[in-house]
Amino acid sequence: MSMSPGEGASARGLWWWERRRSALLDGVLAALAALECAVGASSFFGARLHLGAAAVVPAMVIGALGGGSLLVRRRWPAVPVLVSMALVPGLFGIVLLVVSLYTLAATWTWPSRRGRVLVLSSVVFVETLGMVLFSLLTIEPKPGEPLPATWVFVLIAVLVAVGLTVPPVVTGLYIGARRRLVESLKDRAHGLEAELDLLAEQARERARRARLEERTRIAREMHDVVAHRVSLMVVHAGALERIVAKDPEKAAQSAKLMADTGRQALNELREILGVLRMNEDPAVEAPSVLAELPRLVDQSKAAGMTVSLTVSGTRRPYRGDAEQTAYRVVQEGLTNAHKHAGGARVSVLLAYLPNGFRVAVLNDCPGVAEQVKLPSGGNGLVGMRERVLALGGSFLAGPEQDGGYRVEALLPSRLAVSTDRLT
Repeated sequence: MSMSPGEGASARGLWWWERRRSALLDGVLAALAALECAVGASSFFGARLHLGAAAVVPAMVIGALGGGSLLVRRRWPAVPVLVSMALVPGLFGIVLLVVSLYTLAATWTWPSRRGRVLVLSSVVFVETLGMVLFSLLTIEPKPGEPLPATWVFVLIAVLVAVGLTVPPVVTGLYIGARRRLVESLKDRAHGLEAELDLLAEQARERARRARLEERTRIAREMHDVVAHRVSLMVVHAGALERIVAKDPEKAAQSAKLMADTGRQALNELREILGVLRMNEDPAVEAPSVLAELPRLVDQSKAAGMTVSLTVSGTRRPYRGDAEQTAYRVVQEGLTNAHKHAGGARVSVLLAYLPNGFRVAVLNDCPGVAEQVKLPSGGNGLVGMRERVLALGGSFLAGPEQDGGYRVEALLPSRLAVSTDRLT
């Protein structure tokens, strides 16, 4: 937003004044104080001391300059106070005295300077008390009129001294304390605003990461479903192409398997696109995904793979995301075997252990059988590793010494579902 020249000058202020109206206020107060001090000096030196004009005029000039010291009250608040102390013996400079004490108390609000405020105020109080009392006691009574008792003069002097010093000091201390409170509240508000901005930025970053993680998870699910099912369909299509003329009955069986595999792929894709997430509460028991492993193995058998499933240990239910991850590991291992180990024997292992459960897919060294060429993106095993590690498990994928290949995952027992929750 642009700023006009007048607004810019007003915002910058003048010298030590932050705003021009502050300078105007100080100018008016300085003019009033200078006028009062000039008149007071003229009365004191002319009427009371009976000095000539040669002494009165300089005294008026000096008094006016003393009153004008209020112009620097915001920059050097102690200066007008010291000047007023010099003018107290003449019993003039009341405006200068009151305004300077108020300014000093309102400006020096730090604990280290409050003592100085009290000291200077006390000195001004004592000086004012003494000069007023001295002036009252030196009054010449009129003939035939008795003077009041001394304690009356003392009481009047005390009241005058208190009236001139205590109210401006107390008011200044209150205004200064309120200003410090407002400034501290503003600083705190700015700090809270900055903190809220930081929290909002962190929330946006967490939301961005959550969206990225969700997209990554959906991409993994899509990859797992499409890669495995389409691989089986390609295998069946290759077999169908070879035997369609020689064995029509077996070709029809392969076509039926292709159709079943395609329907299963579509159903799984609908589930992913319709839900786009796993169970919100992973500890809630869901239908066991690992119970589908025999069916997964049978599908690979139907595609011509020599594969076996071995389950050992006492079955224990695990969280839905853990069983889903184990199922995907087996699925990815079988898909890799279809791609790279055609004709080799494949073993699928599921072992329930005291410290968790383990799934593994092992294939022997591939033979010389004709390989069905399948595309590979190289992201399947990487995604499996990320899934398993995210659950606190361990993942292994690599060649064996006999030329075979192993894909294995171990998921910890802390992912198990308590049997108390199942009852």
